[in-house]
Amino acid sequence: MDAALSAAKADGRMVLLDFGANWCGNCKAADKVFAQSQTAAILGASYHLVKIDIGGNSSANSALLRKYSPSGGSYKMPVLIVVDSSGKVRTDTHATGNPALTAEGINAFLRKWAS
Repeated sequence: MDAALSAAKADGRMVLLDFGANWCGNCKAADKVFAQSQTAAILGASYHLVKIDIGGNSSANSALLRKYSPSGGSYKMPVLIVVDSSGKVRTDTHATGNPALTAEGINAFLRKWAS
């Protein structure tokens, strides 16, 4: 996380925090989209992607989620949070709802928050 924020300060890109788990079906669907060439190009041009596992018992990762998404309650994975280079949250899908976990949905989400 610290390295991504430092890089964002240097190059002006956003940081995309992807809180999920390797056993989560929706997270796997999002990962497949992130791997597609068009989505990967958007990510590479505009974001530093940080994947954070909240599916295990990592209290540090859970604390990081609560830091950037403090509204609490039950989190529906994946939780995608866009943070600017100063660490300010621009959007949090825990509060707004996830985009459609398709290329069209995720690409529109990424383009919207890229600048």
